[in-house]
Parts: sequence; structure tokens; C-alpha cells
Amino acid sequence: MHLLDPQDPHTVLNGERVCEAIAHLPDAETLHDWATRFALLADHTRLALLLCIHHAREICVSDLAAATGVKDSTVSQALRLLRAHGVVGTRRDGRAIHYHLTDDERLRALLDCLPGAHDEPAHPGSRDHGLVQS
Repeated sequence: MHLLDPQDPHTVLNGERVCEAIAHLPDAETLHDWATRFALLADHTRLALLLCIHHAREICVSDLAAATGVKDSTVSQALRLLRAHGVVGTRRDGRAIHYHLTDDERLRALLDCLPGAHDEPAHPGSRDHGLVQS
């Protein structure tokens, strides 16, 4: 299938590869959704929280703060954003609210691919994950 516009001013060295690349681009809405998802993951605190939630399966704010070495208020703020984007959900147990990943298998698979996700911690017992207190 030829997907190149003959009026396109770009210099093309390999039209076949350009067509292959174009054929595999998602629609604009899907591309935007993934860009938003990667933006959520681009913050090291949010990424650390997501990894903790992913591996703990369900965890409360104070436990997330302890696991990441980040203040409770910072954890809560990050979780509000993740919840607003539908990445995490909650379950109330008395006064405690437990967070879990939503049923997004693509996000789970992505988190599973991160280096060290299944390895032993580099420094057992260490709370210094390079996270900045806010």
C-alpha cells in the first residue's frame, strides 16, 4: 500500500519504510492517550508509586510513603492525579483507603518490563530511592 502524498515536500530516501511507518501509526486520539500515559510515568515519584502499587497489589498512602520515602501529602497529591487519569482505583476499609491499579493490562505489562522490577533491591532496607521530598 502506498501511503505517501506525492505533493509532500519532504525528501524521502526509502518510500517503502516511510509507508510501513505510516501504516503503524495509531489514530490521533490513541497517540494522545499514550502520550498522556507516558507523561504520568515520566515523574519519578509517580512511577515509584505505581511500581509499589503494582507489586503490592493494594496499599494505603502511609505504607506507600514508607516504601518510597516520600511525605504522605506528596503521595496523596500524586495519587489524586493518577486516580483522575483512571490509572489507580481505591477501596475503603474503615478509615484507610487502599490503592490498586485499574484493570489496564497494558500498564501492568509496561511496569513488568522495567529493569529491576523483579530483582532484589540493590540496597535492602534502604529508603533512598532518589525521590525528592516535596
